[in-house]
Amino acid sequence: MHMQRKVKLFIAPSLDCYIARSDGSVDWLFTDGDYGYAKFYDSIDTVIMGRETYETVLKLEEHPYKDKKCYVFTRNPGEKYRNVEFVSDVVGVTESLVRSTEGKDIWLEGGGEINSILLDAGLIHEIIVSVHPIILGSGIPMFNNGIKQADMKLVDLVRYDNGLVQMHYQLLDALLI
Repeated sequence: MHMQRKVKLFIAPSLDCYIARSDGSVDWLFTDGDYGYAKFYDSIDTVIMGRETYETVLKLEEHPYKDKKCYVFTRNPGEKYRNVEFVSDVVGVTESLVRSTEGKDIWLEGGGEINSILLDAGLIHEIIVSVHPIILGSGIPMFNNGIKQADMKLVDLVRYDNGLVQMHYQLLDALLI
């Protein structure tokens, strides 16, 4: 029997749950340490994200995730570039990836809209959230308003000296496909 691939939201919001400033900037994120990123990155082979998140990532690195398969959800699908495929069916593509019998887990990198769609569809299995000790006051929220309730179980909690707190949750009502 094979283990089901899981969709894991690995994300770093501010204390008031914004994942970026209103202009998409993430200049406030801590970059002085790993915070579990390398171990997490080794556990996945696929990255999924929204178009705006992808555009932000490109500003940080020319060819991000070159060793992973990457799906970018957009209203204008069809493009392919290196290991990146641009698709529009967020739920269908994610369900197909989860059903796949081969592969490691799947990183949902975000955007607030895609996070909300996949949470409502029951397709997020775990959330690893690294809360930065800053209040932005406004910005791009981790989830859109109007999402349904999601019950979770705390799996792990790590506290860093600089005030960052990383919480690892398992969603109790995630779909097992």
